[in-house]
Amino acid sequence: MTARIIAFAVLLSSAVHLHAQEAPYFVTYDHHMEEPGNLEIATWSTVGIPRDGQKLFFAPFSEFEYGVTARWTAELYLEGQATSGDSAVFTGWRLENRFKPLKREHWINPILYFEYEGINEATKILKEVVGNAEVSSERNADLARVHAHELEAKLILSSNIHDWNVSENFIVEKNLSAKEGFEFGYALGVSRPLSKVASGAECRFCRENFNVGAELYGGLGSTNGFGLHSTAHYLAPVIAWQVSDNSSIHFSPSFGLTNVSYPVLLRFGYAYEIRGFGSKVARMFGGRQ
Repeated sequence: MTARIIAFAVLLSSAVHLHAQEAPYFVTYDHHMEEPGNLEIATWSTVGIPRDGQKLFFAPFSEFEYGVTARWTAELYLEGQATSGDSAVFTGWRLENRFKPLKREHWINPILYFEYEGINEATKILKEVVGNAEVSSERNADLARVHAHELEAKLILSSNIHDWNVSENFIVEKNLSAKEGFEFGYALGVSRPLSKVASGAECRFCRENFNVGAELYGGLGSTNGFGLHSTAHYLAPVIAWQVSDNSSIHFSPSFGLTNVSYPVLLRFGYAYEIRGFGSKVARMFGGRQ
C-alpha cells in the first residue's frame, strides 16, 4: 500500500502553465478561489459500498461557497446520511474559510484552509479522511447523540503545469469535544481538461467541456500513532462536465486500497454558480452596486 502512495506522489511531481480552471476533485483542493461576489450552490453525495462489518450508506450534503474577496473564499456545508437497515439523520454543519496569501500566481501556490465543524458521530460524507479507520456497529440514533466540535486546518499546495493541475493537501484535525490527539490526513490530485481548444460552434459534449484526473487520499494516523497502520486510503478517477456557462456535473468512483477502507465510494454532485450575487443583494437593500 505504501508503495502505491509513493508511486502516485511521484506521478504528481513529474507532471511538468495554464490559466485558472476549476479542477474536478471531490476531496483535494487546488488554489483556485471563487470569484469575488459570486455564490456557488452545490449538492454533493457519497454512497459507500460495504464490506464485512460495514453497511451501505448514502450521505448527501449541500455547499454554499461565496467569494468574499479575490483572496478569501468562505463556505457553509449542511450534511446528513442514511444507512441501510437503520435510519436517516442530520449530521451537522461546517464553516470553511480559504485564504490565498500571495497575490500573483506562482509555480507553487499555497492556500491556507481553516474549518470549524459542528457535527455528530453519525457523519459519513467523508469530505476528508484523517486518523485511523474505525468500523462502528452503533445505530444512527445513538451516534447522532454524540456531538463533536472540531477544528480542521489544511495546507494546500497547487501548481498549473502546461495543461495540468497538480495539488497536494496536508490535513490536521482536532476534536475539541473529547480528549483526543491531533489526527492527520492527506489528499493528492492531478487533472487536466480534455482539450484547450474551443470548438467553433456551441457544443456541450465537446472535449473542452470535460475535465478529468485522479486523486489519492487517506489517513496518516494521529499524535497517538503517526503512520499508515489501520488507516483508510482511496484512489479515485474524477471527471467534471461543464453543462452550461454556470453549472457543472461531477462524478468519481473511489476504490479502497486497504482492508479498513470501503471497497467503493461513489461520489457525484451538481454545482450552480450565481454570478454577481453580492452586488444583486446589495442593490435589493439599497446599497452600492
